[in-house]
Amino acid sequence: MNNYITKFPPLTPVVFHVLLALATSERHGYDIIKQIALDSNQKMIVGNGTLYGSIKRMLDDNLIEPAGEKMAENGLIRKYYKLTSHGKKILNAETERYLQLAFIIKERQNRFNHASPQIA
Repeated sequence: MNNYITKFPPLTPVVFHVLLALATSERHGYDIIKQIALDSNQKMIVGNGTLYGSIKRMLDDNLIEPAGEKMAENGLIRKYYKLTSHGKKILNAETERYLQLAFIIKERQNRFNHASPQIA
């Protein structure tokens, strides 16, 4: 995991959400976009350019890999992607980072909410 810290600073939200979307199954681009919107309760809407730029970088960084192509009902060929073992490690490390951050936020929020007012 030490390489994670030097090679991968905190992931961008888009990259994190793509990895998260691919954690449970292989997906094509449009399906990844829909899953990100669902996971974020429609608060993160990713455009095609942003997604495919991120996918290219993630392929280059060996976080994801092609998982084949399938023809959709409309006749379009859809490229599918899946996590690599390296991508799974990075997702786990980033998830742990988010969990630690959530713990700190909750702890500070509790202190703030229970703090006595300060008189100057």
